[in-house]
Amino acid sequence: METAATPKIRLDEAGVAWIEGTRTKVIEVVLNQQWSGETPEELQPDMPHLSVEQIRVAMAYYEAHREELESDIARRRQWVEEIRETQPKGPTREELLARLKAKT
Repeated sequence: METAATPKIRLDEAGVAWIEGTRTKVIEVVLNQQWSGETPEELQPDMPHLSVEQIRVAMAYYEAHREELESDIARRRQWVEEIRETQPKGPTREELLARLKAKT
């Protein structure tokens, strides 16, 4: 009787967790699930390159390494905020509408 291989997680040289055999980081699955609140079955159509089992394995890895991954998520969010602060502010909606109106 042949059994299906269980998806695994691999760590790259920087210690980032990836779903083995894919180009998907565990953190990507976690953030998608946190944003949507969906179950692995509900999440899978949004991530068709992953099986439900791969999503479950990623979430199980997250649960086993929650503190470490939450720290990484916080670090990444801080980095994004730092980048945003260095960028010039874009026009407001009102300014964009005024520009559009001026063209017509």
